Amino acid sequence: MLYKNGKVLKALENISDFTIHQASLKDNGIYHCTGIKEDGHYVSSNSVEIQVQGLFPPPVLTASPTYPIEGRAVTLTCLTQPVPQRPDVQLQFQFLRDNWTLESDWRSSPEFQITTVWREDSGSSYWCQARRVTSLVQKKSQRFQMYVQRVTAKIRIYTYPELALEGQKLVIICSVGGIQEPITFFWYKKTNKLSRRTKIHTSSEREFRIPVLTDSHAGEYCCVARNRHYSFFSDLVTVSVKVPVSPPILTLSPLGARTLEGDVVTLLCEVQRGSLPISYQLFHKGVLLKKIGATSWRTISFQLFLTEEHSGNYYCTADNGLGPQHSKAMSLSVFVPVSRPVLTLRTPRAQTVEGDMVELHCEAQRGSPPIQYQLFHKDVALGSSSSPSAGGATFNLFLKAEHSGNYICQANNGLRVQHSDTVSLSVRVPVSRPVLTLRTPRAQAVEGDVVELHCEAQRGSSPILYQFFHEDVALGSRSSPSGGGAPFNLSLTAEHSGNYSCKADNGLGAQRSEVMTLSVIVPVSRPVLTLKVPGAQAVEGDMVELLCEAQRGSPPILYRFYHENVTLESSVSHSGQGVSFNLSVTAEHSGNYSCEVDNGLGPQYSEAVTLHITGLTGSRIGPVATGVTGGLLSIMGLAAVALLLYGWPLRKAGRRPTSNSSRNPSDSDSQEPTYHNVPAWIELQPVYSNVNPKGGDIVYAEVQSVPGKSKHAVASAPGLLKNTMRPATCLPSHLRPASLWPSAACSLPQDSSVIYSQVKGPSTPASVPQLMALSAPHR
Repeated sequence: MLYKNGKVLKALENISDFTIHQASLKDNGIYHCTGIKEDGHYVSSNSVEIQVQGLFPPPVLTASPTYPIEGRAVTLTCLTQPVPQRPDVQLQFQFLRDNWTLESDWRSSPEFQITTVWREDSGSSYWCQARRVTSLVQKKSQRFQMYVQRVTAKIRIYTYPELALEGQKLVIICSVGGIQEPITFFWYKKTNKLSRRTKIHTSSEREFRIPVLTDSHAGEYCCVARNRHYSFFSDLVTVSVKVPVSPPILTLSPLGARTLEGDVVTLLCEVQRGSLPISYQLFHKGVLLKKIGATSWRTISFQLFLTEEHSGNYYCTADNGLGPQHSKAMSLSVFVPVSRPVLTLRTPRAQTVEGDMVELHCEAQRGSPPIQYQLFHKDVALGSSSSPSAGGATFNLFLKAEHSGNYICQANNGLRVQHSDTVSLSVRVPVSRPVLTLRTPRAQAVEGDVVELHCEAQRGSSPILYQFFHEDVALGSRSSPSGGGAPFNLSLTAEHSGNYSCKADNGLGAQRSEVMTLSVIVPVSRPVLTLKVPGAQAVEGDMVELLCEAQRGSPPILYRFYHENVTLESSVSHSGQGVSFNLSVTAEHSGNYSCEVDNGLGPQYSEAVTLHITGLTGSRIGPVATGVTGGLLSIMGLAAVALLLYGWPLRKAGRRPTSNSSRNPSDSDSQEPTYHNVPAWIELQPVYSNVNPKGGDIVYAEVQSVPGKSKHAVASAPGLLKNTMRPATCLPSHLRPASLWPSAACSLPQDSSVIYSQVKGPSTPASVPQLMALSAPHR
């Protein structure tokens, strides 16, 4: 494979030679070859660079002279020569013009002469070719454009004297330079009526003489200078017999009642007699306005596109070189329709505020007086004013909020009605005192609720910036770009309770709302129940304090204590602090205790706390047993007395005592009853509840008899303590103390019977209270 400049040039197959028969510049490059040995391995040769040199450089075509003159010869030369290495190379040349050969055969001479060139040869493209005689090597020159110069001569025609008067001698002179003699002069006259020229004289002299001028000699003259090769024509010279002009007449066209600005009028300046040409001038207030040079017209028109400045006196002059003549003055009055007026607003401050005095000034910059001005607000006319001279008209307004809007003014001088651009006036109204309202999702604001504070000023220009304050501390701000107030949302916490206010400000003075109080009710947290015993272990007879406390929650908080889910005590805390409950424990008080808190937002329950009561030691069994036995006998006696005293009147009346089965333990009085559990081996288990709301003035003893099924019934029944609880609210209405809750109720088991004992008062015998005190259970 043969490569040239890294690319495959030819596959040689089994031939190892490659021949370039006619080397040229395109064969320049770096060559190498590759092959495959018998064993299949590829091999590559060394690289060889071939640099082909030209026999001669491309020719260059030149012309001598470079800028030939029309009618003369020019020589073209095709310049090139063989390189020094091949000085014996013989070359041939060929010359071409616009792709056409100047001669059909190649020549050995590098020169070619064009005998005569003409103006039409200018711009033609010439070029040449050179070739080696014995080979096909051939090269072209760049194209060359030839510009043929025109033959010029200095020829001028003029008269002497320049101003020819009728009856005078006139000489017309034809001056020529730059052409070869002999020269023959031909004289031509161009009449006013004929466009062709007429030969009037031929001479070798340069002058043509007219001895006496008459009107017939007036006209245009020219001369022609001719030699053997060329003819040269002069310009025209005008010969006229001068007659002084008469005073011109200035007239206005068209004639009308009045001339308005923007109209086009023509001023005619006419000369009755006088030699042509005549120059005309138009003057306005003595100042040259327009000028028309020498013309052959006796009447000249001046067109004017009228403006206000064109009012005044006009006159024209005519002059044919023998002295100017003036027309009479003519007066022209131009009436100007009003231009579009400009309405400007003049205010005492940057922003217009309700109560300000503002000035609306309407003025048309142009227009013939008098001008009638009118002011409009929202297309309603507010007033009008006439201006006899320049300066416009002024309208004053004492601003109200209703004056906001668009204003325009109108100008009218009887020629045209024009309206100004719209001017917007925005009357800023200071904000009124805002109103702060609270929007809550429920009747009371509770911690965690999202409430909206809405601040709104009923009056005031937008935009209004509203700021919200809590105890005079800024909470945030909201902008209301189009009225309607601004909301501010709060996700309530306990700290958000307090006084709130808002402030409205639109840059014209801030206003603050009245103070609004927000009370955030905090739901109670989960309470903690604490049992405090006097020793390391609770023993029968100990006084145990049950303390229930919720760390968070808005007061008042209702506390309830439970033993095995049976209500023991309830109390209301108005300060938010915890509540304690003292209990003189017996063995039956062992078990799980818990408490409940509720401030109306949902109850929370403490974790259960287990209390284990151990029995008395041996040294204490005797006295305790004796005391228990005495207590039981006292209880039985008290039950019998109560049964006789309370049951007898009921049987006599023929009815049984009733109880309210809808009693709710949670509604008991804050002063709880005292409980005592009777041993289970008694057939009828009396349970007692003493209430002393007045500190000892009244004692009521309730005895409930519950049939016992086993000696462990009391201890095993979790509902027993709940059903045996009898607060003072279970009293008949005529015995219930007034300090107790009137809505409280109580319930009794269906299989129990209640016996009411005598009520102790100030007149009760001393023996009854002693018996009741003897049988009173431990608290």
